[in-house]
Amino acid sequence: MTTPSYLTTPQGRRIAWHRIEGSGPAIVFCGGFKSDMEGTKALYLQDWARARGRAFVRFDYSGHGQSGGNFEDGCIGDWFEDALAVVSNLTEGKVVLVGSSMGGWISLLLCRSIPSRIHGLVGIAAAPDFTEDSMWAAFTDEQKRQLETEGKLELPSEYSDEPYVITRRLIEEGRKCLVLRSPLELPFPVRLLQGTADEDVDASVALRLLDHAEGPDIRLTLVKGADHRFSTPENLRLIGKMVHSVSMRG
Repeated sequence: MTTPSYLTTPQGRRIAWHRIEGSGPAIVFCGGFKSDMEGTKALYLQDWARARGRAFVRFDYSGHGQSGGNFEDGCIGDWFEDALAVVSNLTEGKVVLVGSSMGGWISLLLCRSIPSRIHGLVGIAAAPDFTEDSMWAAFTDEQKRQLETEGKLELPSEYSDEPYVITRRLIEEGRKCLVLRSPLELPFPVRLLQGTADEDVDASVALRLLDHAEGPDIRLTLVKGADHRFSTPENLRLIGKMVHSVSMRG
């Protein structure tokens, strides 16, 4: 693991990042909920970009990986602001966003906020609005009461021995960042990748996003048997193919 560089966001959060120089549009990888920039997809894309002379940036949201802050203090709006600071400070011109899971939601918020900076988007098991439609909707009445009275609750994680700590702020603030309740214009190439064996983000989410978003070039690819990690060699090659596809369009 190489030592990252850091930037401080306008909100005062310290964000760890890695960048390789190259031609544009720069590729910016936005990771998932409680994941970090050392994951398989981020490192694969970095190697993919380096081999093709492309600019590339990966980073950790606050409370994730090597960035400052505590995970429990963060929320979707904070992590969107972190990503916006990365794009604003570490790239020039247009960018290709690659958003994995929660990173797909963060990427859509960037698309809505700075559409003129976006050349294209690749979503991998994108999970827009998951705090409301996946978490809150699935909580029992007792879990909802616990969240309201205690401010947090713990959920088991399939990816770590440590549970996910879900805070009331994460749920309540997430409602300010929903993208599937109002018009979502994506006037650039969009490629959505979704595995049929994904147990974290159902394929119906990808279909809902495809139906909801408006744009001239939005395509969804369903991959039979792929899980939420989407990290087999075949899956990774497909991600690279889609990044190349949107890079050549627009």
